[in-house]
Amino acid sequence: MKSSSFTQALYRKLRNEEDARVCKSIAPEACHQVPGNFLRLIFTHFLSKLGDACANPKIVLPWLLESLAAPAYLLGFLVPIRESGSLLPQLMLASYVRRLPIRKYAWSLGALLQGLCVLAMAAVAMVLEGAIAGFSIVGLLVVFSLARGLSSVAAKDVLGKTIPQKRRGRVNGWSASAAGLVTVLLAVALILHQASGNELTAATLLLVLAGGLWLLAALCFLRVKEYPGEVSGGGNALTEAVKRLSILSSDAPFRRFVIARALLLCSALTAPYYVALGQQHLGGQSALLGYFMLASGLASLLSAPFWGRFADASSRRVMVSGAIISAALGLVVFLLDLFEVGLAQFFMLPLLYFLLTVAHQGVRVGRKTYVVDLAEGNRRTDYVAVSNSVIGVVLLLMGASGVLASSLGYGAAILALSLAGVAGAVMAYRLPELG
Repeated sequence: MKSSSFTQALYRKLRNEEDARVCKSIAPEACHQVPGNFLRLIFTHFLSKLGDACANPKIVLPWLLESLAAPAYLLGFLVPIRESGSLLPQLMLASYVRRLPIRKYAWSLGALLQGLCVLAMAAVAMVLEGAIAGFSIVGLLVVFSLARGLSSVAAKDVLGKTIPQKRRGRVNGWSASAAGLVTVLLAVALILHQASGNELTAATLLLVLAGGLWLLAALCFLRVKEYPGEVSGGGNALTEAVKRLSILSSDAPFRRFVIARALLLCSALTAPYYVALGQQHLGGQSALLGYFMLASGLASLLSAPFWGRFADASSRRVMVSGAIISAALGLVVFLLDLFEVGLAQFFMLPLLYFLLTVAHQGVRVGRKTYVVDLAEGNRRTDYVAVSNSVIGVVLLLMGASGVLASSLGYGAAILALSLAGVAGAVMAYRLPELG
């Protein structure tokens, strides 16, 4: 069944161009469903991205643990578990996903589990406190991350099967922009609510909202019109995982992409240090967290559509641009911190965080679009699983180095990561142009 005239009209406005040959990169029968699938994927990704914002491991979860008087050392495990826990199992999960001719069910199952885990965190916050609450939330975060890994393996493959090559960047761009708009509104509400001093209630309500968003996303993704695809290579998970790692040695363009992606982690890993510097220079003002959240939401709202359209033209150049901006900001922050100039101004660090998030959006949209365009069929699933698993290991290693960074100072840590970002920009520049 073809999409409705309203859906087609809205789709034309969002893509804002004509191209009669755009469906050459997907199956002919899937071409008729592109307008509807385009909008369904945007809405589903919007729900999941907004859920991510409401359960932000850099803001909301630390806030919750502090409010519950959980052990302070648990705070250091939140971001590594949240990121690496979803990336490391993907080589194993990919073998099972490959056996599914229709892979949207894997994504929806992962989203369902994520929603239930976050709702369980909210329940913990309402009935427990202290160490038992902290360990319960961290344990739920482990399950949440594993479920996230399942969704991640399936997501890019469904996108590649249902959306043509020159439209994929805009799916990520428009969904991130819409989520950014709502995040801005939530940040304003958070700032106002913090004035009441009831921080635990605010964090708990954000988790309830996040859980509901993921449950709704799971239902919406089931409505994507996906046609059966390849199911070859779905053997023993461990054996297939080891075999799949050989791609790194045999596929030079993919290997260079993985190296570039690892170096481009600077745009994500420097973000907590911006927040920490804010607390260091401005004190523990609770409203400051809301302003950082506001900066993040505004950055997604304003920059994501631009990066998405830019990525459809050249995802390689998007990665390079985002990395250069991130590295330049890191140098600026390092110098301001070194000479103790400007950072005590309340607006300065949220403004710099806003610019960093703009750069990070570019890196994310660029590398997501690039890896989908780099391969077709089951090769795409392999690329996503291998690169995500390797990045999961790198995240753990770089997270451990953060212990040393605490003795060097936040500014020095930002500078070191920014230098890695420069190397990542050079590697991304050397990648082959696609499309």
